[in-house]
Amino acid sequence: MARFGIEEEFLFLDEHSLAPVILAAGTRERITRMRTGGEVTQEYLTSQIECLTEPVATAADAEEQLRHLRGLIGWHAGEQHAIAAGTGTAFATTRTSTVSPSPHYDGVSEHLAHLTRDHEVNGLHVHVEVTDDEERVRALNRVRGWLPVLLALSGNSPFASGRDSGFASWRSILIRRLPTSWTPPRFHDFDDYSTQVRRLIDLGAITESSSLAWAARISARYPTVEVRVFDAQLTAEDSVLAALLARALVLTTDQPQADVGVDGIDASLWTAARHGMSARLLDPTTGEIDDAWAIADRMRAAIAPALHEFGDDDRVGAAFDLLRARGTGAERQRRAVAEEGTDGLARLLRAGTPLPHPVPRTDPLPEPHQEPVPAP
Repeated sequence: MARFGIEEEFLFLDEHSLAPVILAAGTRERITRMRTGGEVTQEYLTSQIECLTEPVATAADAEEQLRHLRGLIGWHAGEQHAIAAGTGTAFATTRTSTVSPSPHYDGVSEHLAHLTRDHEVNGLHVHVEVTDDEERVRALNRVRGWLPVLLALSGNSPFASGRDSGFASWRSILIRRLPTSWTPPRFHDFDDYSTQVRRLIDLGAITESSSLAWAARISARYPTVEVRVFDAQLTAEDSVLAALLARALVLTTDQPQADVGVDGIDASLWTAARHGMSARLLDPTTGEIDDAWAIADRMRAAIAPALHEFGDDDRVGAAFDLLRARGTGAERQRRAVAEEGTDGLARLLRAGTPLPHPVPRTDPLPEPHQEPVPAP
């Protein structure tokens, strides 16, 4: 069975203001030194942390690891009167971001200049194992057209600077400012992919291939296609749904595709970021415009054989029913604020990283690697 890995980014938020905070000295270091199922690593900003699963083959294994890792960081955040929040952007911001100490991150910060000051964004990245170079390119070409509906389903960043942004995914709008963001081009083959990436590096748009900000790309470290369009998710179940859809899309080879072009996909990504599942999008199978839910249902039909092969069809069907009933992450965040203010939003975010049982040990362990390593 094809393996996949999930990377989840979290922001540490003050439990009252819901603005990003830096945990007490040594806390992030203690978390990242703990060796457990999956891995916890530092992220770009000192208010962030990343959880990475080991390569898994089943939804159950992925959810077990995510629940464990979320509990681990939730406990450490709670000790500091903070929340480890699975949200694409923070409710509020101080605009005083501090970059994590690392030669790599120092280089990124210098390259991005002023953009770093309010780039407090969290994403969910899914790696799907594909061992052949040329098949990875074909898979990337297949996934491109479905990126808008994947974003619509997973939009989870409605707030910016203490106000409703009007967007389901404000994170996606912030990401748009980066070089190479949103839709990747269609590539002829692996050589074409490598040549175009090298041109971007030579141009100075990116410093290395791992800095590509496309919503889907070929991993620079592993034999995987990496789908990066998703906002960070409220719950482990939400993250697993995103991963199962990504795996099935990457591995479903028999998909009719209309050539809607980069501009068409980008326009659909904007409407998905703005309106979530109320958006009108381009259907990548026909090139026609339709409602997001209609396209989501066609996507499920297109990948049904893969979902069935991996035993994921019932789980994905139930998750779609739940999304229809309670809304996306952005809708749930807005509803929490409308009903109970920021206290309600704090409870919603805290529920996504519940305390583990038993409480984790914090014995000192060897120093971790300096840079995050994505899970294949």
